[in-house]
Amino acid sequence: MKKHLFNLLFFFGISMLGQEKSDLKLWYKAPSGDVWENALPIGNGFQGAMVYGNVGKEIFQLNESTIWSGSPNRNDNPLAKEALAQIRQFLFQGEYQKAEKLINETIITKKSHGQMFQPVGNLELNFPDQKYSDYYRELDIENAVAKTMYKVNGVTFTREAFTSFADRVLVIKLSADKPGQLSFTAGFTSEHKKQKITVNNNNEISLWGNTSDHEGVEGKVQFNALAKLKVEGGNIGAVDNALKVDKADSVVIMVSIASNFVNYNDLSGDEKKLAKSYLDNAFVKNYDKMKTAHIAAYQKYFKRVKLDLGTTEQAKLPTDERLSNFRNVSDPSFVTLYYQYGRYLLISSSQPGGQAANLQGIWNRSMTPAWDSKYTININTEMNYWPAEKTNLSEMHEPLLKMIQELSETGQETAKVMYGARGWMAHHNTDIWRVNGAVDGATWGVWNAGGGWLSQHVWEHYLYTGDIVYLKSAYEILKGAAAFYADFLVEDPRNGWLVVAPGNSPENTPKAHQNSAMTAGSTMDNQIVFDVFSTLIKASEVLQKDAAFADSLRVLRKKLPPMQIGKYNQLQEWLDDVDDPKDNHRHISHLYGLYPSNQISAYRTPELFAAAKNTLLQRGDVSTGWSMGWKVNWWAKMQDGNHAYSLIQNQLTPLGVNREGGGTYNNLFDAHPPFQIDGNFGCTSGITEMLMQSSDGAIHLLPALPDALKEYGSISGLKTRGGFEIKDLKWKNGKVIALTIYSNLGGNLRLRTPNELMLKKNKNLKVASGVNPNLFYAVEETEKPIISKDSNIQLLNIKASYLYDIMTEKGKTYTFYFQ
Repeated sequence: MKKHLFNLLFFFGISMLGQEKSDLKLWYKAPSGDVWENALPIGNGFQGAMVYGNVGKEIFQLNESTIWSGSPNRNDNPLAKEALAQIRQFLFQGEYQKAEKLINETIITKKSHGQMFQPVGNLELNFPDQKYSDYYRELDIENAVAKTMYKVNGVTFTREAFTSFADRVLVIKLSADKPGQLSFTAGFTSEHKKQKITVNNNNEISLWGNTSDHEGVEGKVQFNALAKLKVEGGNIGAVDNALKVDKADSVVIMVSIASNFVNYNDLSGDEKKLAKSYLDNAFVKNYDKMKTAHIAAYQKYFKRVKLDLGTTEQAKLPTDERLSNFRNVSDPSFVTLYYQYGRYLLISSSQPGGQAANLQGIWNRSMTPAWDSKYTININTEMNYWPAEKTNLSEMHEPLLKMIQELSETGQETAKVMYGARGWMAHHNTDIWRVNGAVDGATWGVWNAGGGWLSQHVWEHYLYTGDIVYLKSAYEILKGAAAFYADFLVEDPRNGWLVVAPGNSPENTPKAHQNSAMTAGSTMDNQIVFDVFSTLIKASEVLQKDAAFADSLRVLRKKLPPMQIGKYNQLQEWLDDVDDPKDNHRHISHLYGLYPSNQISAYRTPELFAAAKNTLLQRGDVSTGWSMGWKVNWWAKMQDGNHAYSLIQNQLTPLGVNREGGGTYNNLFDAHPPFQIDGNFGCTSGITEMLMQSSDGAIHLLPALPDALKEYGSISGLKTRGGFEIKDLKWKNGKVIALTIYSNLGGNLRLRTPNELMLKKNKNLKVASGVNPNLFYAVEETEKPIISKDSNIQLLNIKASYLYDIMTEKGKTYTFYFQ
């Protein structure tokens, strides 16, 4: 007993030391210069800014979530319906190139391929040229505040900046440790062709603009950015279209931004009135009180989850140096920083009432960004929200859920006009105008499962929260997604299965299919349809409605193709066994069934589980940033923590080190390249999956703990399906030593643990058997796989674990004791 007590004291001592040294800050010894990827992101879900931290010419690059090119529009192609039968005939005959040609002519839009998320402009502060020393800048992700410090002629200058969660403005404070030292000019710049910058007599600068026309759609979003200065000491006056401050003691600058955007079909807002109201409401407030209110509003979300993985001497180094070293040294607190940075970015780019985080979150400097910085919904948008529920940020899920609701409205016309189907659908891409048509070309755009995949986020939100009121309000989204597939599926004359045709396995073009992505019944399509039908069936049971419709889906579900194991012992990507084991394509879409879905399980479908591992090994690790993020989640589901950790090491590598792959920029943004934020969110999700999973019938503790993190660690605040919250999870030498769980909804709690619990000391705990009676953990069984006669699948030996049940009461906390 004394030895056990000593170990606990030792653990907690080391843990506290780790937390004390490992501040949650990105920090650097040099300014950003002209490199946007060195600048530091701040945001409040509506307004975003990149803080450069330059001494002579400071830049705050500004974004607002509704500043998009174009205006309300549709891009459906009505020619699709008439051509559908011929396209399907080509596919069933193996004439893939003919199908692709016809798809490009009749399904791919002849209108806009989607609009662009555009920047507002810059707020630039120009200071006299002076030599500086003792430079330091940071982003404190625990407080959501950026800071820059330096010395000039013995005077210490400090700048703080935050995008207020409480007041919806950017707030900047400039100060010096001696009076009368602040002299600079402040002004807006913007690349918008239609713009107007003015200065009034009230120390206020205005930037008004109108977004771009794009691909035949007139730009009609009008916006107004207002900056106002509050100066202590010194003088202020107008110079051209800027304000000049001379010999001030301190200066507070506030920036508000608003547009005329109301929703995807309404641009009747008054951008000038809104921007003015935000600014006027904030400007009368005291800076320190505003900062306190901002931090409190932010920490309401951020502080829900705490992670401690220990620390080493590396934690004392600047962030860019830690990034360069990470692959070769032990730096566990860097994993903690990166993990929490993902949560910081989600809180900062996705707030209730705002827009969903796009391909770059809320941060973009280019008038013509890569992929238009839209919503790519064949993986990237979904990945953005993988951390939301499990890292205790359900509220941040709301903008995506709202977007899905809006897509279910616009997608009804797409389903009807293009395919003659009920319900709603979306292809692989959308934007703020909620277009649903097929864009970019057949290789990408013909994929029609965007709506089906997104609809699963609706169900996931219910599984984690148990919010029956929400489920009732969103039920038609699930029903509409299912109704579309009920009408769209067609019988494959070669085998009698019901398949999606045309479809593809996103962006992959097998040689055996004439180097075309076109196909009928890709494995991913089949898996998504299975989930869409299954969630509607479950939702109809929960709400006790639409029993006849649910029964009809059960009949259709039985006719879906089962997953297949091919001649290379791989999970087949297509119905025919044409996978190339040397194919290293970044998309491994058919592993959707492993994650984020749960159709492939170590315990329920061991053959498919082994085949999925072979697929991962054949595809390899090197890839683009978001793909590496997805692979972290897959290897975590494989319960291979060391492999998952090696991918985190690959991800946390400066761009250019991984040949033909992605990496990370100095500001820890994911490098596709270029910057895509999904890799950040994917890794935060993957690290969570390494420490806890709740998708396969139980809460699985430490399912993929890597050797690098086994010695000790702790995490608190994670949420699970069924409304459980892990209040405290600690481990030492790979074994759980402390566990406390709160039950928000009540019901059976099933635990899968790496080491044994003490049955006698844990009241009402029992060894589990059979199916988990908690309905939030109910799993729909997939059809048994078809295994190629040429394959020789070797089942995996999954590490031993222990399974326990305890019936919980709503609102009670349970502490568990381990042997």
